[in-house]
Amino acid sequence: MLLISAPAKAWVEISGETDRRKVFSTFVYPLIGLCALAVFVGSLSARGWGSPEGVQQALTQCCAVGVSLFGGCFLAAYLVNTLRVKLLRLPSDLPLSQQFVGYGLVIIFLQQFIIGLLPDFYIIGLLLQFYTVYVVWEGVAVLLGMDEKFRLRFTILASALIILCPMLIQALFDQMLILLS
Repeated sequence: MLLISAPAKAWVEISGETDRRKVFSTFVYPLIGLCALAVFVGSLSARGWGSPEGVQQALTQCCAVGVSLFGGCFLAAYLVNTLRVKLLRLPSDLPLSQQFVGYGLVIIFLQQFIIGLLPDFYIIGLLLQFYTVYVVWEGVAVLLGMDEKFRLRFTILASALIILCPMLIQALFDQMLILLS
């Protein structure tokens, strides 16, 4: 909640974490599970609880969201780390990039949760993604200690990766399902 209400303060607390991989077990994996559950419940309530096709469709959508968030997190972390190395000439630090991206996905998790339960709020969910840029902006300064002259460019690139990587994996997953149908 602190990342949403006061990102600068939250990033200061996060920067004090000694175990950078803790983000997965305490934040990313539980939120992926909640998002998948929300999509499952939302899909079942939209299609009805009685038919096997409705349950199959709900499970498929639930898996698609889980895979896209999980894969998107790791892909974005890898690409953010690559950006740090190539663009800024910083040493590679994948655990730091994973921590940054894991917490940076907070708005994407919130969006998936809202859209999962209330599909009619799709537009509002998409508008929430713009707040990701602000959360990442604060994280770039506090957690990554980015120099001001690179902060804006890095924030835009990292935000794009954090938003687009799960979308890309979701699109690939959906295409694979179409091909298998």
